[in-house]
Amino acid sequence: MNTRKQDTRCKIELGGLVIKAGLGDEPKAIVLGALVLAAATLQGQNANESRARFAAEGEAAFKGDSP
Repeated sequence: MNTRKQDTRCKIELGGLVIKAGLGDEPKAIVLGALVLAAATLQGQNANESRARFAAEGEAAFKGDSP
């Protein structure tokens, strides 16, 4: 697969995650702000704990156990 197709596929997948998280109807600034705050959290003091908490929540959402 060429680089351009890979980039397009990645963007489509990320957009799908935004929708699955229930943020599809939010303004773009809110979605970006939430992602910026999440990224900062993953760089903070409790990064490992936050990463584990985010991963558990994400896995539950993929399984349908989370709203």
